[in-house]
Amino acid sequence: MVERNLRTIAALALAAALTWALFWFFYKPDSPPAFVGPPRSNYTLDNFTLNALDERGKLSFTVTAPALARRNDDGSLWVDSPDFLIAAQQGQPWKGQSQSAFINKDGSYLLLAGPVEMQREADAQAGAARVETRDVDAYPKENRLQTAAAATITQPGSILRGTGMKADLNTHQLELLADVHASFAPKRKP
Repeated sequence: MVERNLRTIAALALAAALTWALFWFFYKPDSPPAFVGPPRSNYTLDNFTLNALDERGKLSFTVTAPALARRNDDGSLWVDSPDFLIAAQQGQPWKGQSQSAFINKDGSYLLLAGPVEMQREADAQAGAARVETRDVDAYPKENRLQTAAAATITQPGSILRGTGMKADLNTHQLELLADVHASFAPKRKP
């Protein structure tokens, strides 16, 4: 009986040793991660011009300003006192100024913060227009603008004032949403 117990213990010890040896022979430890360097740092730019292109390589918008700061956590940009140009698919672009601007990482959203003035020159598709408002949400990829603030739209022969505005840059439509008041210049008789 003692001899039988010794054989069982020896067989178990041999099985444990073989298991341990096979484990270390076939075990491949995880390789250490490749060194990729420190995370991308924040940066600032002074006196810059940013030209953003769409997926087809056409100009989407341009921002020129005295200062830009990039946020490291989400890649967004903060711009002080920008002069901007938002391209239209057809016709004249909108040019303007705002107190500051926020641009998300992929350039699909701009917040033109503070007082905003924008103007469009006349062409064959649409007449000249000037917009004065604040805090404009711009979607350059969709060629769309909107604000919930009071807005004034000035065009030759008319001044429109209201609260809230939507603009479709593709169709050249400007829409005031509420409390709309209009002043029209009298037409001259020939």
